[in-house]
Amino acid sequence: MPSFRPLMNRLPRLFGAQPRAFADLAVERWEICPAEAVNITPGIWLPDQIEHIARTEFGDLPDVLGQMQGDPEEMTPATMGYRFRDVDFVDGVLYARGAERHLRERKGAGLTYPRPERSLSGALYESWIGNRWFGNWLLNDCLAYPLAAEAGRPVTSAPARGGHVARYEELLGMRPERIGNVHFDELILFDDLHNNSNRQARAQANRARIMAGRDLQPVPGVFIFRGASGDARILDNEAEIAERLEADYGFRTVYIDRHDADQIAELVGGTRLIVGVEGSQLAHGVIGMAPGGTVLTLQPADRVTTSLKLLTDCWRQNYAMVVGDGTAGGFRVEWDQIRRTLDMISDRNG
Repeated sequence: MPSFRPLMNRLPRLFGAQPRAFADLAVERWEICPAEAVNITPGIWLPDQIEHIARTEFGDLPDVLGQMQGDPEEMTPATMGYRFRDVDFVDGVLYARGAERHLRERKGAGLTYPRPERSLSGALYESWIGNRWFGNWLLNDCLAYPLAAEAGRPVTSAPARGGHVARYEELLGMRPERIGNVHFDELILFDDLHNNSNRQARAQANRARIMAGRDLQPVPGVFIFRGASGDARILDNEAEIAERLEADYGFRTVYIDRHDADQIAELVGGTRLIVGVEGSQLAHGVIGMAPGGTVLTLQPADRVTTSLKLLTDCWRQNYAMVVGDGTAGGFRVEWDQIRRTLDMISDRNG
């Protein structure tokens, strides 16, 4: 039996009406953690770094500057749960009567779809950004999983995978039901992207699960090598920087294509300093490093972002940045900039 929900949802927009927010269709909503003021620590960067920025990503320059400035009393919205009825999940999109929410890029573009034959009730913890980037899956979606488990039946459209993802799911006790196209008799969703005390506590609980039973040894610092993995951010002198950090500071280098999740956890769990090109591979460091540590990101001038700072804020870590010369297709960061930034980090840590 075909469903015309994509067509019916699109018609109001053709006449200039704003699409309905998905949350407006909830039959029940509840507060998991109230809005509250939290301390957002300032970022660490050299005074001249603003002059190096050619273009920003995931926000305008004022957003970047605001994040780096910090705020000791930033008002953080509540974490919310929502219950819906009669929702279809088809081709990566949630369809309700009058609204839709995209969790994956659609493979088709029709205005109708066959209504799913399978029906169930469950709690979805996945997000568009988590399905797109590994780092957001590990540091956002995996934080929402405990909410889904507490609410009832955790479900995800993400297929079973191997490597780091499978091991993290095992370490975090994640056992979701994997779904394709389904009809939800009842569906629970969460608004859980705000770094209030509840979310910060869940972050530390996830870290404790990752580190449980490990005999962690102190490590001066860890460089997480990105190379050509993920979206292009090619640091032309990445190997040279890794070698210099090893020689001058006693760093250890992690290669995400060579080291498994347990090997990485053993290293990052014993350090207070993670360095690497800005990107999802640094999530291995964020989830494992203890509060009070620092993540230093190396960024191309045409793709400067503080999106990772939103996550280090949640894990109660410091965030630092060096902006290099060049583009995401090929850029360099001079050693003197790194050295002076490391001095600033040392000064903050006392």
